[in-house]
Amino acid sequence: MTAGEFPVRVMLFGHYRELVGAPSLDLTLPDGAKVEDLVTLLRDLPVLAELPERPAVAVNRQYAAAARALARGDEIALIPPVAGG
Repeated sequence: MTAGEFPVRVMLFGHYRELVGAPSLDLTLPDGAKVEDLVTLLRDLPVLAELPERPAVAVNRQYAAAARALARGDEIALIPPVAGG
């Protein structure tokens, strides 16, 4: 990690956890990164290349829009789509 970057841990649930084979991912983001930047970085991982166009992302336990800025210490979760009946 270099100056101008910060670490994040992305918690994974359901199908995403199964795809990755782990409960979380540790990544590095540039200062000023937004949720949409995180999603782009996640799509660069072969196991998550087919994320939905707008995957559900929670930041600090609240659903977050793509334009939401991220910061060091944020709690981030990638929420899988759910179906029920």
